[in-house]
Amino acid sequence: MKEQETLIRERIENYYFKGIYEGNIGLLEDIFQEETLLFGDINGAPYKKTVKEYLVGVQGRVSPKDSGKPFKAEIMSIAVINTIATAKLHVQMYDANYYNFMNLHLINGHWVIISKTLTDVPL
Repeated sequence: MKEQETLIRERIENYYFKGIYEGNIGLLEDIFQEETLLFGDINGAPYKKTVKEYLVGVQGRVSPKDSGKPFKAEIMSIAVINTIATAKLHVQMYDANYYNFMNLHLINGHWVIISKTLTDVPL
């Protein structure tokens, strides 16, 4: 399982973190399964989007890279069983402090995000 954990770590860092930092939709499309749903709360308000809606939002905003604001992203934990996995992430960007829980699945030899839950907490 350590090998799969390493592959997941590389995918999250090189596609998800890099994609959100740069606003790179191509990278994000590669790591999200096309029917992924995102749920959670932002500033205490319910949050629900399809991955397509999420990507439109990413494309329409100034990327963290171009914003000049600090960006920090870390993988807090990864758990793998067979072809499924969960990852807990911490992302600070745009003066926000997000925690994400990702469910991933190994599809056609690549780990992809099949669901994302998120919340923000005060810094």
